[in-house]
Amino acid sequence: MAPALRTPSGAFYFDLASPLAYLAAERALRVLSSERAAVQWRPVLAAGLPGGETFEAFRCGTEADIFREEVERRARELGLQELRWPEPFPFDSAAAMRVATFAASIGRALPFAQAAFRQAFAGGRSLEEPDNVLIAAAACEMHPRAVLAAIARESLQAELDAATREAALAGVRDVPAVLVEPPGGGARRVLHGERSLEEAGMLLRGEPPQPTGEHDAGAAHA
Repeated sequence: MAPALRTPSGAFYFDLASPLAYLAAERALRVLSSERAAVQWRPVLAAGLPGGETFEAFRCGTEADIFREEVERRARELGLQELRWPEPFPFDSAAAMRVATFAASIGRALPFAQAAFRQAFAGGRSLEEPDNVLIAAAACEMHPRAVLAAIARESLQAELDAATREAALAGVRDVPAVLVEPPGGGARRVLHGERSLEEAGMLLRGEPPQPTGEHDAGAAHA
């Protein structure tokens, strides 16, 4: 019998505090879908990545307004519902990201991430507030007591920190990012930004990539 063919695998890296990762998450399930490859959703802390954007370094209010307008315009281009900015923005995502790490451990990283992103950037609700994290978790049938325990578990913070370090070692500089592991031990690829999703999807499906030459809304602020 002929040996089974190895297929590519992938990982989608995100931080729930990033509106750029939100834009990517709304498209990732469709664009990265492939019968040939499984894509894991991996929570990491953008602040712990070598080029991670925390949205705190705007030089002035005008620069911050321009960034927000660019993200809002891109959301409209993608046909998403009107983007609503949480207050405060940026917000501290550490507790929500511990819950995302817990969700990943029980196979619910994707639905929790999508629900939490929508709470933050479609509902305009800060994920610093535990109640908003609980609402997102309830949408994917995560028990409130388990979620509150996850927020307080130091071991989950250590796991999240370790995942962030591993991502950086793999070449992830910022979120959103997609890592593609080709079959047969070829060189891995890390593609950054929401607009790179199509190229990542082609690589996962074994198709020749056709870069669009577009730039992400946040590229100028990197």
